[in-house]
Amino acid sequence: MTRVFITGASSGIGAALAAEYAARGATLGLVARRRELLEQLAASLPNPHLHKVYAVDVLDHGALAAAARDFIATQGGADVVIANAGISHGTLTEFAADLPVFDTILATNVSATVATFAPFIATMKAQPGPCRLVGIGSVAGIRGLPGAGAYSASKAAVLSYCESLRLELKRDGIKVVTIAPGYIDTPMTRHNKYPMPFLMPAERFAAKAADAIGRGASYAVIPWQMGVVAKLLRALPNAVYDFAFSRAPHKARKAAP
Repeated sequence: MTRVFITGASSGIGAALAAEYAARGATLGLVARRRELLEQLAASLPNPHLHKVYAVDVLDHGALAAAARDFIATQGGADVVIANAGISHGTLTEFAADLPVFDTILATNVSATVATFAPFIATMKAQPGPCRLVGIGSVAGIRGLPGAGAYSASKAAVLSYCESLRLELKRDGIKVVTIAPGYIDTPMTRHNKYPMPFLMPAERFAAKAADAIGRGASYAVIPWQMGVVAKLLRALPNAVYDFAFSRAPHKARKAAP
């Protein structure tokens, strides 16, 4: 039976991944700040008595490591660890009030990914069978988007970090999988006030992500159409990209009055 540890599990992509893996017979460790939502989620899943709930803020690296150690101790290890916790807010560098928002986004989306993986690596090196460390990036990390400097930077960092980690752990047989979602229908994206091409239901995304993780894919963009868009955007000369996107709509600033 697969043992899966998921951060940011109380809603959105994390909850959809939890439901997908539970339906496939996995035993889950569910991490998020809101215990009530985690308990409701666990109770709704197949075999609810098998799943562990950890009401932890991923910015508290000590508490996160303690949750990882407990999961390893009770389950005898972990097969899949998904660093899914993430936040997104509009930010503008010109406003001093946005600097703490930058810091929180980078800490949540990048540093917490490292803190999620770290406690599991020694155990994964020692245990038999395929193991997966999964970083949730974003198509927004392919090129910088106006008004989303912190989010784009954080997701670009996740992509590069996971690539570095993939190389570090290759000889140990631990697969590092990077999943880059496009627009997925979650509470986070429902706040967006602009068109979202190829919007995908979270449940469908979770099924495709679990398949990619099972294959040990090094990198997958979901939905695939956004992968094509991302490649095209990456190939655009800066002048063309700047002309096309400099006036794109911005996500609302958290720090705005």
